[in-house]
Amino acid sequence: MEAKIAFTLNGKPQTVSADPDRPLLDVLREDLHLTGTKFGCGEGLCRACTVLVNGRSQPSCLTPIGAVAGREVLTIEGLAGHGALHPVQEAFLAEGAFQCGYCTAGMIVGAAGVLKENPRATEAEILAELQHHICRCGSYAKYVKAVHRLVAAAQTATASV
Repeated sequence: MEAKIAFTLNGKPQTVSADPDRPLLDVLREDLHLTGTKFGCGEGLCRACTVLVNGRSQPSCLTPIGAVAGREVLTIEGLAGHGALHPVQEAFLAEGAFQCGYCTAGMIVGAAGVLKENPRATEAEILAELQHHICRCGSYAKYVKAVHRLVAAAQTATASV
């Protein structure tokens, strides 16, 4: 049974008509044409489908669209702002932290979620989130370098204030 579900998507009000039990991932990709969030395993294990719901990392394949009613959803498409990449995106790009790129959006959004909750997150805290993500290409070393770059840049910025 379809219902009207209102939520905020990437900073803008959004209303969809959908079965409240339908996965958020399906609504994002099929109805709203936001294809940066990827389908991986459908079981929340690979985290290629990671989005932020009210600032917290969540696998969208396991999140029913009805569960985001009245909440804020942020996808990879909404992460950059004001014409500039998000610092996590910048770090991943600078380190070439992707190979096929399939898991990258989920990893970037997951890391951004950690920083949203704790802007002074340590490398270990960010890597703890990324341990939940699976990269089929095995580019983990580059992801670790990107996180190291990100934390070093934040520490430098904090030290100069």
